[in-house]
Amino acid sequence: MNTSLLFPTTKRLISSFIVATACAIPAFAAYPDRPVRVVVGFSPGGTTDIAARIVAAEISKTLGQSFVVENKAGASSNLATAFVNAAAPDGYTLLVFAVTSAINQTLFKNLKFDIAKDFEHVGGFVSSPNLLVVNPSLPIHSVKELVDYAKKNPGKLAFASAGTGGSTHMAGELFNIQAGIDMLHVPYKGSAPAMQDLIAGQVQLSFDNMPSALPFARSGKLRALAVTSKERSPSAPDIPTVAESGYPDYAVSAWFGMAAPKGTPADIVTKLNAAINKALEEPAVREKFKQLGAVPSPMSPAEFGRFVKSETEMWGRAVRASGATPE
Repeated sequence: MNTSLLFPTTKRLISSFIVATACAIPAFAAYPDRPVRVVVGFSPGGTTDIAARIVAAEISKTLGQSFVVENKAGASSNLATAFVNAAAPDGYTLLVFAVTSAINQTLFKNLKFDIAKDFEHVGGFVSSPNLLVVNPSLPIHSVKELVDYAKKNPGKLAFASAGTGGSTHMAGELFNIQAGIDMLHVPYKGSAPAMQDLIAGQVQLSFDNMPSALPFARSGKLRALAVTSKERSPSAPDIPTVAESGYPDYAVSAWFGMAAPKGTPADIVTKLNAAINKALEEPAVREKFKQLGAVPSPMSPAEFGRFVKSETEMWGRAVRASGATPE
């Protein structure tokens, strides 16, 4: 038998196998092969932006491509959420979810998306209590003094928030209810402008996220009265909680994570999740978040999905109880 006659056929079979194998390799095997947009629904300098930039910088190192944070402030982050919801599900446009995202589902009545159903839930970043801070010019040094002042001076206290519906807004509304006072809510397009006006005395107080408020409290530009979590923060153990200051049922925490458009391939979601969790294990990253009063909260995609659903339901009850409406 002349085996040499088999070689051309064998070569053709091998070539066909290589071509077929190459065609079978999905496009996301090389993901990411170009820069990725990480969309934040608030202005630069706020807590969501800070958390996004810390994590994005580490993901960029791990995956070898730039993860570029892009701020699309407006409509209490709904503008950014709608933008990413409509983006191609290819892993190149991502969204930073925050507690605001869960609150918005009930606060706004005609949203065209559902954060629990219409996104792929990639993973969690960090969680953090809010920090009740006041302008130092006020004669207020405790939660009790704040309530007494509000009752004696009706209409004179305004609290700033990073936007209607966020945890910085709802924290103030819940405090109004539990303390029996009526402070005016003044929404801003992010924590940074809210903090600027609070320091300048245009508003009197805020229940801002710790990562953006704590540095100002430490520098003396603002006075910290309490943290909003059930327990004191390891990053600021000297600051009491609202709960221990006379309101035991009061507890509010902010959280942040990443989502992708519905239909983003599972392999890409898994790859992103692994990169996020690796970033949260880095000592330098953990130290940065510790200094900002935030605690890493890594989760699998499934865990983050369940968490988002639970938060949406919990905040839905809180919004309905407070009677809060978009402003």
